[in-house]
Amino acid sequence: MPTLETLHRHVRLIAAFAILASLATWAVDLAGLVYNCPYCRTQRTVIGLLGLLMLLPDLRHWLPRWLAASLASLGLVVAATQHFAGWRRINAGEFRLADPWIIDPFLLSGVAIFIITGLVLLIFSWRPVRK
Repeated sequence: MPTLETLHRHVRLIAAFAILASLATWAVDLAGLVYNCPYCRTQRTVIGLLGLLMLLPDLRHWLPRWLAASLASLGLVVAATQHFAGWRRINAGEFRLADPWIIDPFLLSGVAIFIITGLVLLIFSWRPVRK
């Protein structure tokens, strides 16, 4: 299990993964391989922008933290709305998972909640690592 100091030491690498994940999912969307869902587009954009913020030299300044909190709030509300819609369909007895080769948006929105929360918590906890 990585410690918080280990995560802080590798914050730029984590940022690069977030940006690459955002770009890869945008590429799949723009290529027309998936349904162009406005919820998904918002979540992937927020993940990429949080990754870009994590590349800044000092995350302790109020501006990156304010931007991160604002972006994360938007992304989390959108992801929670999409995820709750899946629970609503489950309770109504209308839910069924997508085809086996497609990952269901209900599951992906739950993953997005964890990713966005993790990125914003990492930004808010960031401290320079002692060498």
